[in-house]
Amino acid sequence: MNLSFLDIRLCCCAVVALLLAGLGTEVSAQTYPSRTIRLVVPFAAGGGTDFFARLVAAKLTQVLGQQVVVDNRAGAGGIIGTELVAKAAPDGYTLLMGHTGTLAINPSLYAKIPYDPVRDFSPVSLISISPLVLVTNPSLPVANVKELISLAKRRPGEITFASGGSGTGTHLSAELFKLMGGIDMIHVPYKGTGPALTAGMAGEVATLFSTLPPAMPHIKSGGRLRALAVTGAERSKVVPEIPTMAQSGLPGYESTLRYGVLLPAGASEAIVATLRQAIARFMSQPEFAETLARDGAEPRGSTPEEFRAMIATEVKKWSAVVKAAGVRAD
Repeated sequence: MNLSFLDIRLCCCAVVALLLAGLGTEVSAQTYPSRTIRLVVPFAAGGGTDFFARLVAAKLTQVLGQQVVVDNRAGAGGIIGTELVAKAAPDGYTLLMGHTGTLAINPSLYAKIPYDPVRDFSPVSLISISPLVLVTNPSLPVANVKELISLAKRRPGEITFASGGSGTGTHLSAELFKLMGGIDMIHVPYKGTGPALTAGMAGEVATLFSTLPPAMPHIKSGGRLRALAVTGAERSKVVPEIPTMAQSGLPGYESTLRYGVLLPAGASEAIVATLRQAIARFMSQPEFAETLARDGAEPRGSTPEEFRAMIATEVKKWSAVVKAAGVRAD
């Protein structure tokens, strides 16, 4: 085959272009990050997800040497902010602070959502886990989970439980409790965990599941609420004196809020690895665990593969609960 001088030049140019493209990818991976990163929180400032995001943003800024800023994009139960990240460029400069509600509950709670929690994201790492606590008004004549289940079976449809709103983690934790305990209780939704706790202390409702930080002062100060159990698979390091649900009478029960960092699907392995390594560095710091403990949480890292598997497992679990309980978003 005879090649002209022009043909040879074109072939050489093509080879050089391919080499430069590969070099560009390698260089971009090596220099990432080179500008500000935004960490999207799909809820308003001041909530639990926002707390974790601001802590992670500050730590990532220190480790990566580039500013990581929190971007609150609230609305539609976390769907708006989560969709924003799902549709962002997978270049490593838009991250999501995901949690159980947006990743595992929303897909079955809403008739249609504009993202798939497994397909549309590249998980980086879990950050923390946060169990709930089952509390009752002291006037309810029960001292543990087993006694509560027994009482509910004797009085079906009479015992009330509060939640921070229909479809929230506190609500679905109670629905899981009902299903596993074979009991019937009445749901009374409130606009947030704070009002639900107030109702519990006032005796407007008999019991509720709550995140740990707002409940602990009322548990420890004069017994305004009685703690029966935490919802994790193991006792919480924050309140080790409170037994788990399994230890207190309901084997196999587990309901834990999980928080983690994700990228849009398609992010390069190099970028995922850079962020994963940065997260692992600050998660090993004792002060990080101490800060989380003040919010009732514990550090819990993971590989991207473990995080993805966890999301798939949680979607399946909470889908079954939502379907069995007939729950729909407000």
